[in-house]
Amino acid sequence: MIQLPLSKLSNVGTTIFSQMTQLAIENEAINLSQGFPDFMPDPELLGYVDHYIRKGFNQYAPMGGMIGLKEEIAKKIENAHQAVYHPDTEITITAGGTQAIFTTIASFIKKDDEVIIFEPAYDCYEPTVELFGGIVKRFEMKAPDYEIDWNAVRNLVTDKTRMIILNNPNNPAGKILKETDIQELITIVKDTSILILSDEVYENIVFDGRQHLSICKYPELKERSLLVASFGKLFHVTGWKTGYCAAPENLTAEFRKVHQFNVFSVNAPVQLALAEYMKNPEHYNGLSTFFQEKRDFLRKGLSATSFELLDCEGTYFQALKYDKISDQSDIDFARELTISHKVASVPFSSFYKNKRNENVIRLCFAKKQETLEKAIENLCKI
Repeated sequence: MIQLPLSKLSNVGTTIFSQMTQLAIENEAINLSQGFPDFMPDPELLGYVDHYIRKGFNQYAPMGGMIGLKEEIAKKIENAHQAVYHPDTEITITAGGTQAIFTTIASFIKKDDEVIIFEPAYDCYEPTVELFGGIVKRFEMKAPDYEIDWNAVRNLVTDKTRMIILNNPNNPAGKILKETDIQELITIVKDTSILILSDEVYENIVFDGRQHLSICKYPELKERSLLVASFGKLFHVTGWKTGYCAAPENLTAEFRKVHQFNVFSVNAPVQLALAEYMKNPEHYNGLSTFFQEKRDFLRKGLSATSFELLDCEGTYFQALKYDKISDQSDIDFARELTISHKVASVPFSSFYKNKRNENVIRLCFAKKQETLEKAIENLCKI
């Protein structure tokens, strides 16, 4: 057997999402672990895809993306946040949000650059930074409210800090940044060369009348930021792996240098279909109401249990604290929940480098009504 060179990601294995989904399959459990809807997208959108496939748009799209889709994205951003991006030079269509994140880090992080992340954190940030020789500096947000201590963040900043990665709304904690958070961030990056990677894939899923404060609303942040978003989350099509990155022209130029040698371009008929579908803003402006009804249904159904339901301000994930039920680690509890009670979740410790265990699990409520009803029925028996 050939001797392999030293692994570049020696500590990385199969993601917890894949593990829990496989466990759910093996135990015929309801899968509320992985973040994907189990219902169909709008037939109108599917019809547009079919239309453009049959019209012959089946070859390479332009490297930066179809101009029609980029124009619709620019309109959406300007209407929502009063921020202007040039469709041709400042918006790039990507193969999902994760590819946009990977490409951003690959474009700007070199050996020994420091990158600040906020845990619990989406699992692709850290390994990508390490893949390109960067050093991750972590701020741990803690249950039950997952607030940011910005003085502690200031202490993480050094002359080697190259990037801060934000996830707003946050997966898995369901928290959104407030105006005070944004103003603290502005103060921290002022007069520095620090870039911001703002992962806003859940931007249209914010609850209870709250406002999503995009990084692009603030000119002093927009000029140094790369904003990442996802059509998978926006239109219930996670398997289409289509997203985008919006950034000033100078940052986009560097982003595309890597993008062109990574995926080069993205699914052509899907881009055209999305552009057509986005011409009606009602297709995404009602998303918060749609998912808030599901969140509220899940929370009401679990209100009589011994689970503590933590605040969910955005995303389609509900965090549950279970310390009144069990003293098991969150990994063991999540496994038992899947095997014995037929509901698969994700343990929060998997979102922390040090595997911080606060007896919290995450459920995805982007599911059909009958799926949620069955999950609630099972969980109420604990």
